[in-house]
Amino acid sequence: MAQATDLPRNEAGIAAVLGILKQQFGERFHTGQTLREQHGHTTTWIKNQAPDAVVFAKSTQDVSDIVRVCATHKVPVIAFGTGTSLEGHVNAPAGGVSVDLSQMDNVLEVNAGDLDCRVQPGVTREALNTHLRDQGLFFPIDPGANASLGGMTATRASGTNAVRYGTMKDNVLAVEAVMADGTVIRTGARARKSSAGYDLTRLLIGSEGTLAVITEITLKLQGIPEAISSARCSFPSVEAACETVQSVIQYGLPVARIELLDAMVVKAVNGYSKLSLPETPMLLLEFHGSDAGVVEQTETFAALAEEKGGTDYQATTTMDERNRLWQARHDAYWAMLALRPGCKAVATDVCVPISRLAEAVGAANAKATELGLIAPIVGHAGDGNFHASLLLDMEDADEVARAEQYVSWLNDLAISMEGTCTGEHGIGQGKRPYLVKELGGAVDVMRMIKHALDPNNIMNPGKILPAE
Repeated sequence: MAQATDLPRNEAGIAAVLGILKQQFGERFHTGQTLREQHGHTTTWIKNQAPDAVVFAKSTQDVSDIVRVCATHKVPVIAFGTGTSLEGHVNAPAGGVSVDLSQMDNVLEVNAGDLDCRVQPGVTREALNTHLRDQGLFFPIDPGANASLGGMTATRASGTNAVRYGTMKDNVLAVEAVMADGTVIRTGARARKSSAGYDLTRLLIGSEGTLAVITEITLKLQGIPEAISSARCSFPSVEAACETVQSVIQYGLPVARIELLDAMVVKAVNGYSKLSLPETPMLLLEFHGSDAGVVEQTETFAALAEEKGGTDYQATTTMDERNRLWQARHDAYWAMLALRPGCKAVATDVCVPISRLAEAVGAANAKATELGLIAPIVGHAGDGNFHASLLLDMEDADEVARAEQYVSWLNDLAISMEGTCTGEHGIGQGKRPYLVKELGGAVDVMRMIKHALDPNNIMNPGKILPAE
């Protein structure tokens, strides 16, 4: 829970860059305070650090031109998509230029026979799936927000479908990117496998704009299943729900989604989404397959859940009912904020081996109670990833101090269980202090890569790597 700190500014370089870019980009160049502040902050608790200018790019060439100018004058470049990240990724601690990619929003090609497509970074996951629907295809990665695919790639995001379809690192075949000197590279082809050289695709996935600006992404696609069933099941405790998840994974049930909501989250969702779910710990599930296969999966899950005390199990294949259930899950973040109007949410993002999930979630709940914190828990339980969202009055110094203690404790707990401090949100600014704890000497290798590819530290400075 690191607070955002300002970095030294290159005032002369910034002044020179702003003059050049204003002349080059005209009406797509902006220095108005409101727009700059919108690009220096997301929905999180981290303070606003506005860039000095915002430029709306429409092409890879635009991005390359912007980066070249900034590189010449050693001025920071920060890529911006939809502004939905949770760890201060778009903040500009040293000022500089925010490159808004939202107008690079074209689906460039769809190869239905090969189950892949190529998109610009400003395309959102919802827009892509709307484009694909008539071809019987979909892109499965679905974070809670309607994020841009560029941002999802840059943060190595995942979502509710990760248990079956994987995360962004499993679904990106190649990227086009603008490097720190303005050079444009492509990291791979459309082939499903390659042993050709270093895996630069995986290097840039999750790099959070600190090595390059991603300007195109080639993605794997999936066929829309013949049958889909969504379900919910209540449990006497979060531990019982997590133990059921472990049973499901060990059994080999090909569940497409299996999401954990604790009782506080269910209460929040009921109020926000006008539902009437039992206010106990709950699993939300989805099954994909043939008609017969989905029926078999739902029956198998019911039996496994019953062994752990699961009750009130209900399944539906009706699209409206399924959509309502999953929209409520995607709106859980906003529902939790409504539990304490005026608060800020500090979302943790630990991920542990599935065999330690019940222990970790139980301990997280107990620690929040011990510290007197409001910390509802949701999780992508199928891969051991859960979020305790601390609802805080950021003006209450004592409460913030207790929250910092909690976050540090939880990250240490996850790391001690051979897990990670971030399953999908990324490091950004907020989790930089925990990177060395988790990866040790590997962070030194990361620094070497950063210095080699971005020697002047202009690419999204102040993110990922702890201060030297």
